Amino acid sequence: MPTKKASSSKSPRIAVVVAQFNEYITDRLLAACLDELKNLKVPQKNVAVSKVPGSFEIPVVALKYAKKKTIDAVICLGAVIRGETYHFETVADGVAQGVMQVSLLSGKPVIFGVLTTDTVDQANRRAEEKGDNKGRDAAQAAIDMIGILRNL
Repeated sequence: MPTKKASSSKSPRIAVVVAQFNEYITDRLLAACLDELKNLKVPQKNVAVSKVPGSFEIPVVALKYAKKKTIDAVICLGAVIRGETYHFETVADGVAQGVMQVSLLSGKPVIFGVLTTDTVDQANRRAEEKGDNKGRDAAQAAIDMIGILRNL
C-alpha cells in the first residue's frame, strides 16, 4: 500500500547515487526523483546527491551512505543499455547484486532505480520528463520503504 509521505513526523533523509554514463537518460531520472521527493515533502536539505562515473560504481557509494546514521534510504539511479558485447550482462548483474547486498548488509532501503534495457528507445520511454519515469518511482519506493521499516 503506497504512502504519500513517511509515516513518522521525522522527515526522511535520503541519499541519491546516480551514474553519469548515459547521462542523457540519468539526468532525467535524477530530475524526476528529486521532483518527486519534493512533492512528497522531503526537505531539499535532507537529500544528498552523489554522481559516480557509471552504474558499476553505484554500490560502493551506496554502501558508504547506507552506513551513515544520518541516512534513512539510498536511491540508486543509472542506465545500462545493451550493446554488442557481453559487457551489458556483467554490469547489469553486478550492479543489481551490489545494490541488493548493500540493502541486506545495512538493513536500510536501497532502491534499485537502474534501467537495464535492450535499446536507447526503451530507456527513453522509462525516463520521460512528463510521463513514465523510473526516477519518480524510485523516490516513491524509498518513502514507502522508510515508512514500512519505521513501523516494524
